[in-house]
Amino acid sequence: MTDAPFTADVYAERREKLRARLREAGRTALLVSHAANRYYLSGFELHDSQCNESSGMLLISTTGRDKLLTDPRFLDAARRLWPEEDIFIYSGQKNAQVREYLAKIHPGPLAFESRAMSVDTCEQLRETLTLNASHGLVEGLRRIKEPEEIARMDRSCALNEKVMLAAPDILLPGRSEGEAAWRLEQLFRDLGASELAFSPIVAVNSNAALPHAEPGRDQITEECMVLVDMGARLGDYNSDQTRTFWVGNRPPDHFRKALELTQMAQAKAIAAIRPGLPISETYRTARGYFEEFGVEKAFTHALGHGIGLETHEAPSLSPIAEGVLEPGMVITVEPGLYYPEWGGIRWEHMVVVTEDGCRILGQDGA
Repeated sequence: MTDAPFTADVYAERREKLRARLREAGRTALLVSHAANRYYLSGFELHDSQCNESSGMLLISTTGRDKLLTDPRFLDAARRLWPEEDIFIYSGQKNAQVREYLAKIHPGPLAFESRAMSVDTCEQLRETLTLNASHGLVEGLRRIKEPEEIARMDRSCALNEKVMLAAPDILLPGRSEGEAAWRLEQLFRDLGASELAFSPIVAVNSNAALPHAEPGRDQITEECMVLVDMGARLGDYNSDQTRTFWVGNRPPDHFRKALELTQMAQAKAIAAIRPGLPISETYRTARGYFEEFGVEKAFTHALGHGIGLETHEAPSLSPIAEGVLEPGMVITVEPGLYYPEWGGIRWEHMVVVTEDGCRILGQDGA
């Protein structure tokens, strides 16, 4: 079953919340160019086709009508979501046309998403416009998920869980990492995913010590370890899970011990998650457990990250993270231990912060 699109009222309410944030920040308008932010505010084009192309931008103003700027390829799609009188179509000299249009409808200073706009575009727009760098205005809204966003991630995570449960039947001796990854991707599609959240990681033995290993030609063998990290996009929202498997019946002591420590560190971190907890404390809880057993140096990354329209979004569960956990945040909890000589262990759940603690997603038949 495919989730229905959000209604226009949902996007309008999000833009009203953004307007309030703009006023608080002393801004009169924001030029939105980050794809996920553009989609969150309008329902228009979740992805840009590639890093050097854009599907368009939004102009969100505190005083006037919001505008959608795009090129002729997307006119029909834009008309389905946006009043045609508030659509600006550019072609050819895109930046010059955008610059002229913005100067006409909003001659004052504009905030722009400095982490999403190229230097080239910024320099060309600044020839006649006053642009002020900004970050986090939309991302601050996206940190707290709406109930329907959480429901969609629950379903996405439940789909992911089904694939993980089927993974042992796919991780067969003689198959390469690449072949296993492809079969897992096929299963995601068969179960209804619109696409993958990211390219699957299937890593055998020492390759699993690379947190972002790429599946290759190394083969699964009898009595070997395989780390699998994968996620689905369902109803536009992502899931992300990691499990580490032993193929065979005789896992060595070092594997069993590392897996046990990793799962217990995760359990302790999840048990600690609650509103008001400093975000950095989630990392310290897991690391503190590893320190009790002298293995903390093998824990080489943050404990997790926010997830939603993007696989990695705010907040990061790192030792230097600022702020506290709030109800509605959806985060991954994925401690790991990595040993280049034999491999790595990672175990990952997605949780939503609730009013009195947290809940693991995808485990209640959603």
